[in-house]
Amino acid sequence: MKRIDFLKNVALLSAGSALLPRMKFFQDSPFTKLRNGTGIFSMRGGTIGWFVSDDVTLAIDSQYPDTAADFIGGIDSFGGGSETVLINTHHHGDHTGGNGAFRESGYRIIAHERVPVLQRQSADDADSVVAAEETFSEQHELDLGNEMVHIKYYGRAHTSGDSVTWFREANVAHMGDLMFNRLYPFIDRGSGASIQNWITVLETVVDEAESDTQFIFGHGNPEFGVTGTADDLLRKRDFLTKLLEHTQAGIDAGRSREEITSAESFEEFPDFISPSNFLSLPRNLDVAYQELTEGNG
Repeated sequence: MKRIDFLKNVALLSAGSALLPRMKFFQDSPFTKLRNGTGIFSMRGGTIGWFVSDDVTLAIDSQYPDTAADFIGGIDSFGGGSETVLINTHHHGDHTGGNGAFRESGYRIIAHERVPVLQRQSADDADSVVAAEETFSEQHELDLGNEMVHIKYYGRAHTSGDSVTWFREANVAHMGDLMFNRLYPFIDRGSGASIQNWITVLETVVDEAESDTQFIFGHGNPEFGVTGTADDLLRKRDFLTKLLEHTQAGIDAGRSREEITSAESFEEFPDFISPSNFLSLPRNLDVAYQELTEGNG
């Protein structure tokens, strides 16, 4: 994908996030407490996860400059210590656009090693990108005293740089855009996405989770929200499996790309919605078609 096309697509993705109806989990504040010092912040863009203790204030993803400033200005009301950390789950602008505000506030930024590379590749001005100065290849741990944070890369999925952040004591995991909950996802083939491995990633995460692990999702259908359980991950797994099976069946039957990608919905997944033409089943099917006919690259 050409850089200008990527930028247009990310703009559409962000617009899709902004155009979703005001979600029920907003309530009176964009901040929602979960458990054991963790919570979420839902405004515009990918869901920010957070953790506070007497020593540490930690955020996962940064949304946009304005909403990042809202988060930074409001998180103090939940406590939090002087050590400040930001984790980027992946490189898309609705998850990293606020990095500058966090850095100006003294947060150190951590991400998988591919994230800064992909940020700069997709930027108009690579020198202006605010990216993680601390990176890892497979996993990274933060000992926060009463909480152990484990950041893990499971391989190519939504992009080639997605990671899951686990709060071991709280038993909470932030999935970033590995989870579009009951939304047709963005599958960023130009950044190394793999639908087949995405299926494996979701299954692996479920296997590693405990029975009552609470998951935070990057985006969600307003009816279902941006937190959930392993069942939601398996629902997404089943959708991605159907995506490949439908596409392969069409290829085997000699149908054209246009015929295969014309489906507007799957009857097995009536709860999946499309907030924009960019986040739609035909777009997903087109990426599946490319993956099955051209490989993962």
